[in-house]
Amino acid sequence: MPLAKALELAQEYDLDLVEVAANARPPVCKLMDYGKFKYESAMKAREARKNQAHTVIKEMKLRPKIDPHDYDTKKGHVVRFLKQGDKVKITIMFRGREQSRPELGYRLLQRLAEDVQDLGFVESNPKQDGRNMIMVLGPHKKKTEAMAEARQAQEARKASAKANPGRSQNPADTDAEAAAEEPAEA
Repeated sequence: MPLAKALELAQEYDLDLVEVAANARPPVCKLMDYGKFKYESAMKAREARKNQAHTVIKEMKLRPKIDPHDYDTKKGHVVRFLKQGDKVKITIMFRGREQSRPELGYRLLQRLAEDVQDLGFVESNPKQDGRNMIMVLGPHKKKTEAMAEARQAQEARKASAKANPGRSQNPADTDAEAAAEEPAEA
């Protein structure tokens, strides 16, 4: 079709004449709403970025003589990081005479790996690096899966908030409300 006729046709339908393949003989053109096309391609790219995730390595530092409660707190952080789909680098720092007992750090790292084995795996075995001993844990599920689960949980919370307006979504608050509603026994 001649260029003049194609331009006339595009103007008649209020569309744009877009060149698709310039190197072809004859050049290939297409009638389309170019603004709408640009908008849709931008939305597709945005959606692709939304579902994309970059791997983050979180770091947790411990000492060989860690208190049981402190260990539980640090383990809780490691569990949270693994549930979010992030890798965790665990560093044990040795000071002074502790450097002569690296087996204490090794046992601590092994214990931590066993405690979180249902959420992650040992990606890099413990190794001594100067005054520090380092181990890397990787999550079983990918970051994108963890993000999708978190998004679904958030949507479920929003849906239940719409269904029950005025009610707290915090489980501790609902337990307190239930206890307050029950009559006290005398």
